[in-house]
Amino acid sequence: MSSADITSERDLPPESEASAKGDVAPERDGPRDTGLDDASLHRWLARTWRTPPGIIGALSSVDHKVIARRYLITAFLFLCLGGLNAVVMRIQLSGPRRGLIGPDLYNQLFTMHGVTMMFLFAVPIVQATGIYLVPLMVGTRNIAFPRLNAFSYWVYVSGGLFAWVSFALSMAPDVGWFAYVPLSGPEYAPGKRADVWAQMITYTEVSSLAVAVATIVTVFKHRAPGMSLDKIPLYVWALLVTSFVVVFAMPAVMVTSTFLILDRLVGTHIFNPAEGGDALLFQHLFWFFGHPEVYIIFLPATGMVSAIIPAFARRPMFGHLGLVLSLIAVGFLSFGLWVHHMFATGLPKLGASFFTASSMMIAIPNGVQIFCWLATLWDSRPVIRTPLLFVFGFFFIFVIGGLTGVMLASVPLDLQVHDTYFVVAHFHYVLIGGSVFPLLGAAYFWFPKITGRMMSERLGRWHFWLAMVGFNAAFFPMHIVGLWGMPRRVYTYPAELGWGNINFFISAGAVLFFLSFVLFAFNLVHSALRGAPAGDNLWDAGTLEWATSSPPPSYNFARIPIVTNVEPLWAEREALPVATGLRVDVRELVVSTVAEAHPDIREKSATPSIWPLLAAIAVGGTFLYSIFTPWAIVWGAAPIAITLIGWFWPKGDPEDEE
Repeated sequence: MSSADITSERDLPPESEASAKGDVAPERDGPRDTGLDDASLHRWLARTWRTPPGIIGALSSVDHKVIARRYLITAFLFLCLGGLNAVVMRIQLSGPRRGLIGPDLYNQLFTMHGVTMMFLFAVPIVQATGIYLVPLMVGTRNIAFPRLNAFSYWVYVSGGLFAWVSFALSMAPDVGWFAYVPLSGPEYAPGKRADVWAQMITYTEVSSLAVAVATIVTVFKHRAPGMSLDKIPLYVWALLVTSFVVVFAMPAVMVTSTFLILDRLVGTHIFNPAEGGDALLFQHLFWFFGHPEVYIIFLPATGMVSAIIPAFARRPMFGHLGLVLSLIAVGFLSFGLWVHHMFATGLPKLGASFFTASSMMIAIPNGVQIFCWLATLWDSRPVIRTPLLFVFGFFFIFVIGGLTGVMLASVPLDLQVHDTYFVVAHFHYVLIGGSVFPLLGAAYFWFPKITGRMMSERLGRWHFWLAMVGFNAAFFPMHIVGLWGMPRRVYTYPAELGWGNINFFISAGAVLFFLSFVLFAFNLVHSALRGAPAGDNLWDAGTLEWATSSPPPSYNFARIPIVTNVEPLWAEREALPVATGLRVDVRELVVSTVAEAHPDIREKSATPSIWPLLAAIAVGGTFLYSIFTPWAIVWGAAPIAITLIGWFWPKGDPEDEE
């Protein structure tokens, strides 16, 4: 099918039923892409979709690619800070009776390490990758609700700065990234450290929920014409399922942190058993979020794997439908596992057996995904490049993490190792093997698309082997020392227990693993400045993000592509069919039907605005002040209302307001 067969103005519907009926005067309608030559079309779109110049213009940007790049850089900086925390802790534990840091600072360090890695790095960076790639992969010019997307970034930055400035002021949380009561309650945690934890959670979850809503609407309503549900790329499916998990899971931890801060500031007794509350309720609410949180991090990583493997195997993914169903199954089953973390709390054994079965059951859809990936590689001649090496590393590490997860699903074993380094080892094998290694592969895979330059292949291979050796040297021995009885969350240990040599080996591996990220950071910066130019589709991949230039222009696609296959660039080797009829003097998008992606209406996308930043400042200031007085919620309502009025105040042309 050629573009000439379908490029007619009637292929895309009018903005509304009124214009379709002729009720809108034709002279109010602006120029459209129909009939424009390529050069003129690019000039029009570049002017219409550009980010305004200057500092105010940059702060007002609603381009999903600009917001995503900010997210990615910020999350990487938080990764470095969290990694430095880990290195200091491992130096402290490298031998018995080390005096590098005391117990108070150690408690802050391991809390900030967990908080940073879980809330400020892992979730934001996988969502940021989705912010950048999902609109490109579904063939649209921007994400849905672009101002909400910009607002989410500013709130995220506010929460991260709040947490780390508190750390610099010795006010950092010291109650663990989980902040269990009663240790985080008013009786055992005076001061503001636990309040910082509670409000930092609120910042980051508001941000994540905003991104999830924008992603869901983008996938359902802004897909390119012809991209029916069975033609959606697997990475996009992974982000869609993840976004639904975020919407249903994260309110639970926001309720948890709100209840905690009410107990601490207002004097409620929601978690105080002496006054009729329930301390165990905290764990139920927290882990109802906490175990889906693992899959919020893991599911996008599986989508990355499903994008990388076909590009280097040079064939479509085996079992596309099975992989989609597995993603959905994992999303559902993740909500039935939270008591997996609570076997030592004295719950009824019958209930524990149910969660044991659920914990083992979720291995089935995860196993289906692994077998589909292996089948794709088995029936091909893969090209071994750095992104694929990290996928191989993911296979090895995640399988070990999954096996130890099944072991911990056994109540008798869990009771023995629950508070030992065995759990620390399992946790890091799952999260680093299940998310960080695919994320690193994705960085090498999509870096050329984002920057227009190649990363060094030689440095990438060095990075992979340093990371593999360092990670396994650091975390595999933790299984052994955990079985020997070493408890987690301790800042030192006596020499006579015999844990010194193995802890020195673990610490050396941790330093090596950290150095692999130093090499990665150098590769990133050097390649961004001096890397070899990358073509538009250097990997010969099949999905739509490779159909545009590297880096993509502000408007993504000059003409909206029409999708005929799950790998459209492989199905249409000569040229993609395109649809025309969109205006070029305003930011206009195609809104399609949910199931078949038939063009439904044309919709105007939001223009750049400073109001999302101002709204985030108002919201962030309210959250910050509320750790000192609950009246901040009342006083903060006024600036929040003012910024939201400015955000949504009608500013359209007469046609929009008619």
